[in-house]
Amino acid sequence: MHTYLLAFSAAAVLASPAALAQQRPVLTAQDYARAERFLGYNTSALIDGSAGQPNWLSNDRFWYRVLTPKGSEYVLVNPTRKTRTTAFDQAKLAAALSSASGKTYEAGRLPIRSLTYSPDEKNIAFAAAGKAWKYDVLSGQLTPDAAPARPYVNVGNEVESPNGKLAAFIKDDNLWVRDTQTNQLTQLTTDGARDYGYATDNAGWTHSDKPVLRWSPDSRKIATFRQDQRNVGSMYLVSTNIGHPRLDSWKYPLPGDKDIAMIERVVVEVNPAKVVRFQVAPDPHRGTLSDDISSSGTFDDVDWSPDTRELAFVSTSRDHKEEKFRIADATTGTVREVFTETVATQYESGQGAINWRYLPKSKEIIWYSERDNWGHLYLYDAGTGKVKRQITKGNWVVTKLLRVDEQKRELYFLADGREPGNPYFTHLYRIGLDGKNLKLLTPEPGNHQVTLSPSGQYFIDTYSQPNKPGQTVLRAADGKLVSTLEKTDISRLTATGWKAPTSITVKAADGQTDLYGLMFTPANLDAGKKYPVIDYIYPGPQGGGVGSWAFSAARSDHQALAELGFVVVVIEGSCNPLRSKSYHDACYGNMAENTLSDQISGIKQLAQKYPYMDVNRVGIWGHSGGGYATAAAMFRYPEFFKVGISESGNHENRNYEDDWAERYIGLLKPNADGTTNYDNQANAPYAKNLQGKLMLAHGLMDDNVPPYNTWLVVDALTKANKSYDLVVFPQAVHSYGASSFYMMRRRWDYFVQNLAGAEAPLNYEIKPVPDPRIAAQ
Repeated sequence: MHTYLLAFSAAAVLASPAALAQQRPVLTAQDYARAERFLGYNTSALIDGSAGQPNWLSNDRFWYRVLTPKGSEYVLVNPTRKTRTTAFDQAKLAAALSSASGKTYEAGRLPIRSLTYSPDEKNIAFAAAGKAWKYDVLSGQLTPDAAPARPYVNVGNEVESPNGKLAAFIKDDNLWVRDTQTNQLTQLTTDGARDYGYATDNAGWTHSDKPVLRWSPDSRKIATFRQDQRNVGSMYLVSTNIGHPRLDSWKYPLPGDKDIAMIERVVVEVNPAKVVRFQVAPDPHRGTLSDDISSSGTFDDVDWSPDTRELAFVSTSRDHKEEKFRIADATTGTVREVFTETVATQYESGQGAINWRYLPKSKEIIWYSERDNWGHLYLYDAGTGKVKRQITKGNWVVTKLLRVDEQKRELYFLADGREPGNPYFTHLYRIGLDGKNLKLLTPEPGNHQVTLSPSGQYFIDTYSQPNKPGQTVLRAADGKLVSTLEKTDISRLTATGWKAPTSITVKAADGQTDLYGLMFTPANLDAGKKYPVIDYIYPGPQGGGVGSWAFSAARSDHQALAELGFVVVVIEGSCNPLRSKSYHDACYGNMAENTLSDQISGIKQLAQKYPYMDVNRVGIWGHSGGGYATAAAMFRYPEFFKVGISESGNHENRNYEDDWAERYIGLLKPNADGTTNYDNQANAPYAKNLQGKLMLAHGLMDDNVPPYNTWLVVDALTKANKSYDLVVFPQAVHSYGASSFYMMRRRWDYFVQNLAGAEAPLNYEIKPVPDPRIAAQ
């Protein structure tokens, strides 16, 4: 009797997984393959008529490449003549290049690089097939470029002077220049030392060998700094390999550290070499734009006067609450204090660009401030440091100051939120320095991406909406249409069953504020079914989850996930930029909130409008700050979020670089009970609240968010006896690189199995393919 019951029980236990498997829906490799067709490398290959980046020539002429169903075409535009022509006969050039190189080239797939035109547009020079060529556009004659190649001494990353004759680089912690014609090397500084070198590029989370500097307009001087990191703490990563591991070490200050990286500002004269040291105390390694003093691609927050006698610069306090505008004499190093702006939370100079300018001719300064709760431009007197007037005003935000026409006393700038509709749509405007005659230059509804011509007399305008492909036009500076260049054609894409995401608007957790986002549903949506919901989150606060609000055929793997049987939502919650100052500061000092209450409120509202959304099955995922927010969601709102995938999260900001956290949380301060203002921002203390399924992922060579951030959560989950899943990439950095598609497949599997309750195909491999219309270089 007992034996029989024991055998029966064992059989039941052994049979139950198979029985359960039979009840679960099964997704096949074909289902995954169909989803893969909605990834960017597949959808972009079906988009025609999108203009590539313009390449400017003399007299505001430019050329660009456009993709068509047949391949690549090269287009030459002359704004003065109002002409748009084929740049050259591609069939003739393909034949000539095939004959000259011994390889076969197609007209629509020419591997052209660094193309330049002669002033008369009759000849072009370009690189292809590993050589330099000259091509007569009229005769079709192709000849190797007879000009001997300049010998090049490989000294690492360089920054070339405006006249192209010199290139600055770092060697042994000192600044050098190379003559680009002769390769002669000249040492400019001599006292650089380890962790106390000139122009060194290290923000902790990002670092390189490229110098951080700003050449003067006449190519005779260099504005840079000597960076003191001698007492700064180090970060360590250990390689995974056969044999002894390699220890990577670099300076990486943390919040609360007594010593952080400081910069001693200098101007270096090139010939003869001379270092002019500014007579001012060292500044924290901080910028007004982001937590990197070279985030714009050059030395941020410095502005040379045209005659190179002065250098205007802004010094940012460690907590980003105080900005000092200063002007230095570039010859003597004396520094004049002009004005200071102090804010309660954190100052920023714009979105995507630094928006202050020094105007020495009129002795004025254009300054960006959010003092009236919106990001606007102000005009200061550079002599007195007093505000002369507010230039722009209203319940909208200036994002980028593109051009200052000092002669006409006019500004050209991008702004969001002034026009009706989606407040994230960007438009171009012009206004006088007197704050009058504001003019909208890009009237079409949508998101406008603008490129000014070198002279400022024209601009290229590409506009679209997330669900509406647009076009690229050429306009005069006054906004008048010169010509239509390209219209995006998605007919080949829609023929595959692709559909655009749905634009959504919901209320924030406060019940008052409008939030905007995108929703992705299966192409074969059955409104009578219930679909689990996946919330993609990137809480910023320096950016948002949607990213660009222009048209895109694919955004991450959102639509691909939807095709596997989900509704995917992306909601730009409060705490994200591009709205009011108060909107952006909603999470200041409380980053653990991470817009999570907004996400929950928004999803519940959407489910009321779209009954096919199942709010009892909600998953969430994100990377970096989104990884942090995902774990916080699973720990702090376990009754709502059932499945989470947290990738490379900065789960403990006391273990993340100093600048980001000290900007958005504030300086590390002790509380009366012995805790700090950072303790309740960490995820590990809340790990014991986990109820659902959580996957953690991290790259072991992540030099942005070190992997110890995730190990702290792993340790806490283990100690709390909570089950979790872990994926590590021994060779990967922050973005996973070659392993990113493996992570994507694991993400699909995790949501399919744990949120949809289905079986995933075993070891499906996502294989990106290049656009067949683009030739390999």
